[in-house]
Amino acid sequence: MRGAVDGLGTSAPLGVMLPAVFADDDLAQRFVAGLDETLAPLHNVLDCLDAYFTPSLAPADFTRWLGSWVGADTEGPDTAGRADGPPGRDLTEAPLTAPATGHPQDTGTTAALRAAVTAAVRLHRIRGTRRGLSEAIRLAFGVDPEITESGAAAWDARPLGPFPGESRPHLHVTVRLPDPGPAAEHRLERLVAAARPAHMPYTVQVTAAERTPDR
Repeated sequence: MRGAVDGLGTSAPLGVMLPAVFADDDLAQRFVAGLDETLAPLHNVLDCLDAYFTPSLAPADFTRWLGSWVGADTEGPDTAGRADGPPGRDLTEAPLTAPATGHPQDTGTTAALRAAVTAAVRLHRIRGTRRGLSEAIRLAFGVDPEITESGAAAWDARPLGPFPGESRPHLHVTVRLPDPGPAAEHRLERLVAAARPAHMPYTVQVTAAERTPDR
C-alpha cells in the first residue's frame, strides 16, 4: 500500500548488519543501500503502525480503507458547506492538495472522511435509537435534524396509567439545508432507512432553511 518516498531514511540499514568483511566494501554497501531505499517505506509503516489505525493521523488512502472496515458513510456532506467539491461527493475519492511547503494537507472532503470513520464505531453502538439517527444525519449533512416519532416514555406512581406515545408507529425526519441539492432527499431516505429502529415506518423531508437577512 505504501510506495517509494524520495529521501526517506530507514530505521534498519542493511549495511551495518553485513559481516565485517563487507563493512569497507564499496560495492556491497552501495548494493544494500539500494535495498534500503526499497524497504524504507515498509519499515516506516511498521514504526508508525499505531498511527495508521488512528483516522486523524492515517494517510488519506488508508483512512478510506479503514472506512470499509467499519462501515462508515463515505459520502461527503450534502450542501452543508463542509466539503470541497460537488454536493454528496464520495469521500473515497477525496484528494490531497500539496501546498508550497511540499507537505500534504487535508482538503475539507478528506477531513469529512476522517470524521466519518472516527464516528462510525460509536454510531454503530447507538444505531436504531433517536440519538444515533440524529448524530448520523448531523455527520452527513452538517445540521441537526427535526425528528418526530410515535414512541415515548413516561412513569406514574399509580398502576394502570395510560400508555405513552401513539399506538400507530411512525417516524418523520426533516432536514433544513441552506441550499438543498436534488439528491439530498434521496440520500436522507437511505440514511434514515439504515439508522432507524428496525421495521419502523418512516417519511423524510428536505427543505430550504430560512435565510436570515444580514444586518
